[in-house]
Amino acid sequence: MNLKNIKTLWLIIIPLSLISVGILLFIFSFSAKPEITPQSVSARQSEAEYEAQGKTATLGTKNVILEGESKKVARVVDGDTVEIEGGQTVRYIGIDTPETVHPQKTVECFGREASNKNRELAEGKFVQLEKDVSETDKYGRLLRYVYADGLFINEILVKEGFAYASSYPPDVKYQDLLNSAQEEARSQNRGLWAGCQEGKSDTSQNQEGCVIKGNISFSTGEKIYHMPGQEYYDKTAIDESNGERWFCTEDEALKAGWRKSKK
Repeated sequence: MNLKNIKTLWLIIIPLSLISVGILLFIFSFSAKPEITPQSVSARQSEAEYEAQGKTATLGTKNVILEGESKKVARVVDGDTVEIEGGQTVRYIGIDTPETVHPQKTVECFGREASNKNRELAEGKFVQLEKDVSETDKYGRLLRYVYADGLFINEILVKEGFAYASSYPPDVKYQDLLNSAQEEARSQNRGLWAGCQEGKSDTSQNQEGCVIKGNISFSTGEKIYHMPGQEYYDKTAIDESNGERWFCTEDEALKAGWRKSKK
């Protein structure tokens, strides 16, 4: 075979070899693709659902996009407190439920019902946590608004009569909403408003007609009084069982150790 024929042969062999290698690579890549099964599709859908979980919620009549932390609730402590995975305790902002675990108080009316409702709404679920102003209270508990399954749990507990709206400035972002939810629950005699005769102290004045509100900050323990017409007056509820009280005069409040609210 002469040189010319050898060159011609190589010109044929090389392209054929390249084509063969390409075919083999194509066959290998095709066979290496994972089989698409209903199970694998379902797994991807579950992942997507997990990623989307807790991203939106309904507040009052509005749908909002949440940007807070997402945590799993390990257990419910009582009606307004939960423990998340890792051991951190979370206290719901803007509400107060009857006591069930307070070391110095007996179980209060509708306390067990409130705890059970909170358990139904939050326990074992991934919840979205939203901060207001304060990070923690004086007991080291996280102060948060809490959402699960697209529901604003703080609001639901008040609206269905398992909790009172109770503000502790400066954490008052949703207090108007919570106050409205309380008015609805009270007007409809829901939950504790129907089942508990004593209820909370009136939010406008005490039995003696004194209108100055002596509030105790839940986060710092500071004693602050609010005068009618001040910014936080209508948003502040007085819980006398927690040491808060009404005053008839500013002088009386000052002598008792309270200071005037700055707003």
